[in-house]
Amino acid sequence: MALFSLTVHEAQDLLRRKEVSSKEIVEALIKRIEQVDGTVHGFLSFDPERALAEAEQADVSLPLGGIPIAIKDVLSVKGHPCGCASKILQGYVAPFDATVIKKLRAAGAIPFGRTNMDEFAMGSSTENSAFGPSRNPWDPQRTPGGSSGGSSAVVAADEALAALGSDTGGSIRQPAALCGCVGFKPTYGRVSRYGLVAFASSLDQIGPLTKDVRDAALIMNVISGLDPCDSTTLDAPVPDYTADLDKGVKNLTLGLPKEYFIKGLDSQVEEAVRAAVARYEKLGAKIVDISLPHTEHALSTYYIIAPAEASANLARFDGVRYGYRADGITGLLDHYGKTREEGFGQEVKRRIILGTYALSSGYYDAFYLRAQKVRTLIRRDFDDAFGKVDAILCPTSPIPAFKLGERTGDPLQMYLADVFTLAANMAGICGISIPCGFADVEGKKLPVGLQILGKALDEATIFRVANAYEQSTEWHRARPDLG
Repeated sequence: MALFSLTVHEAQDLLRRKEVSSKEIVEALIKRIEQVDGTVHGFLSFDPERALAEAEQADVSLPLGGIPIAIKDVLSVKGHPCGCASKILQGYVAPFDATVIKKLRAAGAIPFGRTNMDEFAMGSSTENSAFGPSRNPWDPQRTPGGSSGGSSAVVAADEALAALGSDTGGSIRQPAALCGCVGFKPTYGRVSRYGLVAFASSLDQIGPLTKDVRDAALIMNVISGLDPCDSTTLDAPVPDYTADLDKGVKNLTLGLPKEYFIKGLDSQVEEAVRAAVARYEKLGAKIVDISLPHTEHALSTYYIIAPAEASANLARFDGVRYGYRADGITGLLDHYGKTREEGFGQEVKRRIILGTYALSSGYYDAFYLRAQKVRTLIRRDFDDAFGKVDAILCPTSPIPAFKLGERTGDPLQMYLADVFTLAANMAGICGISIPCGFADVEGKKLPVGLQILGKALDEATIFRVANAYEQSTEWHRARPDLG
């Protein structure tokens, strides 16, 4: 087996038996990046010398010792660029490590390159990057999803053993589904957001994209937990997420929400997901129909709350202290206006305008306050459901990967790509996407993702349910042919 195709736990076994060195793994990944990233465009920047130097010093006895992990360009890594795929942060270098990076380093992992993304994590296709889109390794004419599209693409293309992404409305799970890898969104507050450039502070969460479920559990073991630098983190015990992976699903009750099997769901996606549900029944799980009645309001609610929080969070980017600054300015207000007009992309500006409008005098009660009330109803729907079931099964994305440029002219159609994922963020629960089959689209084999949702702080059950299906199938072993 080529070293670049290893999973994290496979690499750990080889490293600890001294059959391979961390430097050899990094060298194999560097060669792989040189071979295929011209097609995939998953990385925005990469420092091979630094990665090799850190690999030579790696302590493989640590939980993630010697394991290189790619980092989404929205997370601060000291001494590395942190541009959020935006022109307005050009030249900015992070002066500190995000908490998750500190934890990865303490566990022996090696931060490995900066992955492409939708600008400031606002998008579902990576086409909003100021530096051009990433491409789906299964069909380079199609999107890898977003906003963590670069992270999912490099994992699927074997350019990284694993990656970190961020998930505000599905930005880990949706690209994982479209690229055929595993994407995990933790409970809100389970993982520190300190050092994550904020999009929507009440929704953002950091999580792993990996080649299998066990790898995601291993990384979550390291990055989870209370952080004094982030007051929203939860003071709750962090179990060993690998401990119950192999317990299976016998006697578990899994819910099937009728609102997630609707008109507009691609027939091949539905077929693959229902086949996965049938497999769970064979594995001993009980399947029951459930209802999440306020799901129909989730999309519109999200696109009031998230832009409102974005308009506040992005006010800090003005070109005064760092980043892009417009030329030919005539005063302070002109400086702000021109710098933000030229520095931000179209989708970011669209969301800032929407959010500012929703928060403005005379409209706050009609839009933002009402959206928060509906958010509470959505959360109660999940609370009621988890009183009856141990986990929820549904599609991750309503469609397989779509062609680049296919939806850029219609923002609503782009937003609908996250229709099955964003409710989990508003409810603050955990979720995972795992491969469950393929769709045949125009002669191309495109991955389909199964989404498994669980109650807050019940990540262990989600990993257990996901692993049971994964280990009974071969979907997670499939790799795109990139030569």
